[in-house]
Amino acid sequence: MNITVETVVNAPVEKVWSAYTTPNDIKQWNAASEDWHTTESTVELRVGGAFSSRMEAKDGSFGFDFSGTYTKIVPNELIEYSFGDRSALVEFVSGATGVTVRVTFEAESENSVEDQRQGWQAILDNFARYVEARQ
Repeated sequence: MNITVETVVNAPVEKVWSAYTTPNDIKQWNAASEDWHTTESTVELRVGGAFSSRMEAKDGSFGFDFSGTYTKIVPNELIEYSFGDRSALVEFVSGATGVTVRVTFEAESENSVEDQRQGWQAILDNFARYVEARQ
C-alpha cells in the first residue's frame, strides 16, 4: 500500500531542491515533532548513491537511522529511492503558488497507516516552513 503526503513551498524550485538534498539543511528540518531532531545527514545524490539521516529523540531516549539508495534522479523534478525493502518517490512540481512537494512511499506494517501519514506529513510541513523562512 502506498501513502502520499504533499505540501506547497512558496520558493523557487532550485531552492526547494537544494534544501531537500543538502545535508546541513536536512538536519534543520527533518523531524516530525519538536522533541526530535536529525543529528547527522549524508547525501550522495546520484543513481546508486546512498543517503542517511540519524534521527534522535532530544532527550536521548531513542534514535534510528533512516537510510537508503537513490534509484532515479531528475534534478529539480524527481527523486526515487529504496530504503530497506520499500521505496519512495519525491516529486517537485512548479506551479503558480510555489512548488508542490509530493512524497509517495510504501507503508510498513509496524505502525498504522494514519500514524505513518501524520509523521511523514509533519516532516514535510517542517520542510516547507524551513525553506520559506530562508527566503
